[in-house]
Amino acid sequence: MRHYVLFFFLCTCAAGVTTAQDSSLLNMLEDSMMANKQGAHVTGAFKGTHIINTHSVETPAKGVLLFMIMHRFGKINEGAYEFFGLDNATMRMGFDYGLTDELTVGIGRSTFQKTYDGYLKGKLLRQSEGPGGHIPLSVTALGGIAYTSLRYSDKPYLNARYRTSYTLQLLAARKLSRNLSIQLSPAYLHYNLVPTAADKNDVFVLGVGGRMKITKRSSINIEYNYLPGNQVRSFKVYNSFSAGFDIETGGHVFQVHVTNSQGMVEPLFLGRTTGSWGRGDIYFGFNISRSFNLAKKR
Repeated sequence: MRHYVLFFFLCTCAAGVTTAQDSSLLNMLEDSMMANKQGAHVTGAFKGTHIINTHSVETPAKGVLLFMIMHRFGKINEGAYEFFGLDNATMRMGFDYGLTDELTVGIGRSTFQKTYDGYLKGKLLRQSEGPGGHIPLSVTALGGIAYTSLRYSDKPYLNARYRTSYTLQLLAARKLSRNLSIQLSPAYLHYNLVPTAADKNDVFVLGVGGRMKITKRSSINIEYNYLPGNQVRSFKVYNSFSAGFDIETGGHVFQVHVTNSQGMVEPLFLGRTTGSWGRGDIYFGFNISRSFNLAKKR
């Protein structure tokens, strides 16, 4: 695990020495509420492509490759022997590429359940303001697939079909002011295999998240995903709740947070969160992202 993180920092340092950082990510993340411009698009509702676990409405610009590491230590309640969770960790490493300014393709791999994931993310609407601005929300659609490759010696029937799950999510955000943004994130999940016949293959989740800017380059983020009852019955699941702190510097966005979800892919944290805040099942973690401009400069 440490080798992955070290590799990431070496790459980012090398990139910073050899090339000047492109402003594409900063343009995506800048905080604008330019009421003096005719129908100007509002930018920077969130500092990154994720609020914490949940995707935000933001996407990389065309030709920008975003490299992201999502890292979770173990549960805080594991005690001093496990150094309160710091001895154990899971991670997801992923890449997002802006095919256009509105359409992104992403892939990733998580150590948790050895999960591979891929998705398409596209902007449908962009909030506009000022004279002539009449679009009150930014709306982005997300469609994803996840495949769990963890081996089970006692379950030989788990072929590729049974290991696959799907996500459809609509992300609707409004930047209320320079300092405050909110987002609603209804999601539909489909699991090809569920533990028992009492569990639903199709699961619906309603998420809400927000960002409160506290300095020019930092903010507090919160997200909560509500899973209505009677959809998962064979084991105890909890609503995913996370809170964190974002820092943006240059081409990096650094997020530190606490959450009761160990999984970092939608089917794992929206519908399969087994951690309870009340029991101390809290995971400390961080997300780091770095952008690289692959488009040819004109």
